[in-house]
Amino acid sequence: MKINAEDIIRGDQLTGARLIRLLEEGDPAGIGVIKQLYSHTGQAFIMGITGPPGSGKSTLVNCIISEVRRRQLKIAVVAIDPSSPISGGALLGDRIRMRRHTEDDGVFIRSMATRGHLGGLTKTTRETVLVFDAMGYDIILIETVGVGQDEVEIAQFAHSTAVVSLPGMGDDIQAMKAGLLEIGDIFVVNKADIDGADEVVEQLRAMLDMASRTPGQWLAPVLKTVASKERGIVELVDAFWQHRTFLMDSGHFAEHSYNWEFQFFRHLVMEMAADRIFSDIEDSPARQQLLEDLKNRRIDPFSAAEHLIREFAPG
Repeated sequence: MKINAEDIIRGDQLTGARLIRLLEEGDPAGIGVIKQLYSHTGQAFIMGITGPPGSGKSTLVNCIISEVRRRQLKIAVVAIDPSSPISGGALLGDRIRMRRHTEDDGVFIRSMATRGHLGGLTKTTRETVLVFDAMGYDIILIETVGVGQDEVEIAQFAHSTAVVSLPGMGDDIQAMKAGLLEIGDIFVVNKADIDGADEVVEQLRAMLDMASRTPGQWLAPVLKTVASKERGIVELVDAFWQHRTFLMDSGHFAEHSYNWEFQFFRHLVMEMAADRIFSDIEDSPARQQLLEDLKNRRIDPFSAAEHLIREFAPG
């Protein structure tokens, strides 16, 4: 399948979908196109939405899409579904609630499965975001699987992350305290027409007040929404844009982007180096002996790894 980088740059959605599929399949041709596109990326505002199952994230995202389009901005969405690490199938599939946007050229929605990848994102989320960025989307919104210690990757990736809660969580708010404070730039209490919403708002604000802050640090707002009735959406999109302005004015926008690029680069180096090492020693007697020693616990994994590094990266 031949992909023309120029078609991506001019925003052709069919070509974009084909390129993303190549990347998901691990086709080297897809990476080749990404290399051509890289100089055309770096302009998009990456927003994250995360929260526990049942908090109404998909409905919230649907409303955000409508509000962003009302403001004449283009938006691409990566909707990440939980999936079996065995079958790799997404449980939720394409988001039915978002179907009304499928005829809008200013919207591109991609539903992706985690396939057992930890961290709340998928293995090819970064590459997909680069494709959307090169296509000229102003905003790229990533909806992740959930919230907790395994989902902090979204906060490291997105420029701005909203954490969604809902009334009735009770002690769960306190249990999530550490992760919430680390992840969120914006806190949203959705389904705020249910009893107990004000109490959740107060809990979140109290937690934020107790957190240590440095002078000039962003103060995360706590907002109430009722996504099913499209309430509070304007204020939520405003909060995202205010955080973007804060990042731009403070210089943190470019710094955040560079830090993520460095981490991505570091990950690629480690992945490629590991693949090269194991490929080089695949049929060697030394590898067989090392694996045999590991199997029989004559050597521990740490020492085995150190041994390989000494052999293939001396000094």
